Amino acid sequence: MPPKVQQKSKEQKMAAAMAGGKGKKKKWSKGKSRDQVDNKVLFSKEQHERFLSEVPKMKLITVSTVVEKLKISGGLARRALNELAEEGSIRPVCVSRAQRIYTRNITEDDEE
Repeated sequence: MPPKVQQKSKEQKMAAAMAGGKGKKKKWSKGKSRDQVDNKVLFSKEQHERFLSEVPKMKLITVSTVVEKLKISGGLARRALNELAEEGSIRPVCVSRAQRIYTRNITEDDEE
């Protein structure tokens, strides 16, 4: 058996407890905050031209990809994609309440 360790007296234990004090209080973290994006709500002339040239060439076209790429608002992206779909520049794959997925319109003469 290991040798017996000398126990502290009650007075020594009390003094050690009093000396410790309260310590520092825990600080609450502020939480992670995303930086606020300032997306445009109207097309500028050059943004609209960029939209018309780049979006029909993308393989996967969703509202969120257009918002990220062109820094426009979601509502503007939805309406612009609706217009492109009506023109026939892009083709809807899945249009539901939650998510709209489009793809580029591939015609038969492009494949040959």
